Amino acid sequence: MKVQDIMTRQVVCISDQASLKDAHALMTNRNVRHLPVISEQDSSLVGILTHKKMVATVMALVNKYGSGALDRRERAQTVAGIMDKHYQHLTADEPLPIVVEYFIDNKLGCLPVIDAQGKVEGIVTSSDFVKLCAKLLKLSTS
Repeated sequence: MKVQDIMTRQVVCISDQASLKDAHALMTNRNVRHLPVISEQDSSLVGILTHKKMVATVMALVNKYGSGALDRRERAQTVAGIMDKHYQHLTADEPLPIVVEYFIDNKLGCLPVIDAQGKVEGIVTSSDFVKLCAKLLKLSTS
């Protein structure tokens, strides 16, 4: 099996120039915990914003400025300023045994899948592995 066999193809991405407020709303409305961040110039992958990082940033803003200033501060903070710029990525043809070991060793929640031009074509999350496990367990008990 390869990455392409389990990756989510309908990826919710966000622009590096979007605000933290936009990211917060997008994660909430689309029920996702990881947002690949794409360049406004060429749509290539430039970072990852995780729910954990977003919540930590929101809490830091509340602690520093108070809850009354949160909305204004969230609108002023760009995704580019808080995204993880150092991230690993995958290609669709990578074998799953290698990817699962990488997930386990690095305690990751997601890895974006990119094409040769650096454009996002999918994402693999820990949930994708749980779904694969459930499918394999059903097959083994049938």
